[in-house]
Amino acid sequence: MKKLIDFIIVENRHISNQYFLLILSPADSTQLPEIKPGQFVQVAVDAPDVLLRRPISVNNVDKENNRLWLLVRRAGKATSVLADMSEGTKINILLPLGNGFNTEVNSSDNSPCILVGGGVGIAPLLYLGRILKNSGIQFEYLIGARSKSDLLQLEHLQELAPVNITTDDGSYGEQGVVTQHSCMQNKWHKIFCCGPAPMMKAVAKIAKERHIDCEVSLENMMACGLGACLCCVEKTVKGNVCVCTEGPVFNINQLTW
Repeated sequence: MKKLIDFIIVENRHISNQYFLLILSPADSTQLPEIKPGQFVQVAVDAPDVLLRRPISVNNVDKENNRLWLLVRRAGKATSVLADMSEGTKINILLPLGNGFNTEVNSSDNSPCILVGGGVGIAPLLYLGRILKNSGIQFEYLIGARSKSDLLQLEHLQELAPVNITTDDGSYGEQGVVTQHSCMQNKWHKIFCCGPAPMMKAVAKIAKERHIDCEVSLENMMACGLGACLCCVEKTVKGNVCVCTEGPVFNINQLTW
């Protein structure tokens, strides 16, 4: 069930000039609603000329401490305002929105899954990894970045599973893009993917060629988050749909890629 909840910023952790992590707690100590990995939230930003809420992927749900993590890239006025907010600031959030990843994985041959992310696209993969690990599902990460300095939350990911890495400049891991990493030749039961569209399409192509089940989380522009504004329409095999309500996670067999 969707809820409007006021949150207090417990911590605003600046990871770099471009990325920051908001750790939030409900202002009235209400329990967080059930959230699936891959779902997103809409954050109200109180600033001049910022009229619409901003969609942000759920990075992690800390159920023990009743806290929500949002990994954010400073990309414009609204996210810059969020980046400069101090601890103790109250913000209003609509959540949870969209459909998440299907974590019911049954591998008859015991082959693991692989979680592929690029840039801030790793955001939903941290929480997804925690859910998979708690379910006893074997998996690895494959993370792509421009350089070593652009790798995000590496220590958190490594706590959950082995992490394979590519960087464009070769400063860490294997040089190249994620589809060129040697681990892509391994046998994978399922691929979960989030990142830039060209990366996801390249991963989807490999998945189709090798008959691997694959889900991707689309990052279409979403304004309302409720399917009313039609900003995020994506063409699928069943026609045009709103990513915010029918996604953001889709099985690649649903898409026209």
